[in-house]
Amino acid sequence: MSRHTVYIGIGSNLGDKQANITEALQQLRSQVSIRRVASLYDTDPVGYTEQPRFLNTVIEGETELEPHELLTLLKGIERRLGRQQDFRNAPRPIDMDILFHGDALLDAPELTIPHPQLHERAFVLEPLAELAPNLCHPRLGMTVSELLARVDTSGVRRTRAGLAMRLARDVQGEAPEVSVALSRVGITDVRKVIRLGRARPHSLQAEISLYADIGARQKGLHMSRFSHALDTTVAEAVQEDAPDVESLAARIAERVVQSQGALRSEVRIRAGFSLRRYAPVSGLPTDEMYTLLGIAVCRPEHARRMVGIEAEGMTACPCAQDMIDQHSRERLEERGFQAEEIDAILEAVPTAAHSQRSRATLLLGTQARVRAEDLVEIAESSMSSENYGLLKRPDEFFVVHKAHRRPRFVEDVAREMLRAAVNTYVNLPGEDFLFASVKSFESIHKHDAYAEGGGTLTQMRGQILRQEAHQQTTTLEKWLG
Repeated sequence: MSRHTVYIGIGSNLGDKQANITEALQQLRSQVSIRRVASLYDTDPVGYTEQPRFLNTVIEGETELEPHELLTLLKGIERRLGRQQDFRNAPRPIDMDILFHGDALLDAPELTIPHPQLHERAFVLEPLAELAPNLCHPRLGMTVSELLARVDTSGVRRTRAGLAMRLARDVQGEAPEVSVALSRVGITDVRKVIRLGRARPHSLQAEISLYADIGARQKGLHMSRFSHALDTTVAEAVQEDAPDVESLAARIAERVVQSQGALRSEVRIRAGFSLRRYAPVSGLPTDEMYTLLGIAVCRPEHARRMVGIEAEGMTACPCAQDMIDQHSRERLEERGFQAEEIDAILEAVPTAAHSQRSRATLLLGTQARVRAEDLVEIAESSMSSENYGLLKRPDEFFVVHKAHRRPRFVEDVAREMLRAAVNTYVNLPGEDFLFASVKSFESIHKHDAYAEGGGTLTQMRGQILRQEAHQQTTTLEKWLG
């Protein structure tokens, strides 16, 4: 559909006039892209003069709406903001008129374009001349500036440059009552659609958190600047197709440092994504959901970034299985089975154990490109078994049987993830960072179980590949800086 440049006059003389105009613009943006807004003008009422003075402005915008569709939109906004159908030129909380609609010339009972009284109204021509002084009236053959020069402007007074409030003080920049520095101040869990990938870009629904440090002599941060940095960077990423989630996090972190004048910023992104999986026996296809993680920390002297995933799987408890195994041995001995026979029976028949769903997190701090799919494979293969959204009975048997064949504590899963990652990323620099954590949602306990570990790749390779004695490893917080 073609897009049209439109000019719309907006006025108010009841209630909070500036707030009415602001709300009208907010509703107008649903279907009109507003390019520019003229200054506000305090103006004499026209026609019926026994009423309060008006506040007027004009906007320049772009829309796909045709003239009558745009008129319907404006009338709907007027009704929602409380305008009543009273006598002509009556007081009103909001008044919205189409002045120009592209090159349209329209004469209909309910709508004339250009506006039929436009050339007579100084309260329209003054703000319109700010935006488009050389715009030519197609019927009169004169520019807006020329039309303005022909009318009396004595009842029109410019009040301020725009709709934004003029703030007398910067409250956030003042000294706090308690002089203590804070390490993380910001906004959390902002929902945004992000677009990642260049060759085959895809959109994801994400939750983004942004933080910055704050000095002991500063009362607060400008939270709106966080949102602006986020909106600007996400918009650019949509246009440029950010290659990956960690690069997007790093871009946002850099903008936070610039906008807040901070010494440190931190950005965390969580986004759901799906991978096609197949049930192990039936082969039924299913789209399994995972969480993509991006973390970035930016300082003036350096920046760090991480990519990671969260994946769910299944763990079977080795301790419970060992107790069941011991109990089974005793019962079999009571029934006269020999030790060799008992070993053969228990080898052939899996021993019961309580099992639970577990969530694994795997993070890799590196400048190299890392496939999220590879991180998912490492996490799922480190558990007793993967799980699925759709299973037939033979699939259920396979999953349960597999899990009980390799029971694992959360500690085992965390260590398996670290080992698998070390063996997978053999060419990454030693200063890159690896982190793994697991949370088990216990089935028979009132608590959950948790384990985590990590360090630089040099530290992890030393322990895993060369069995070096354990030394104090770098923490995730220290590596991020």
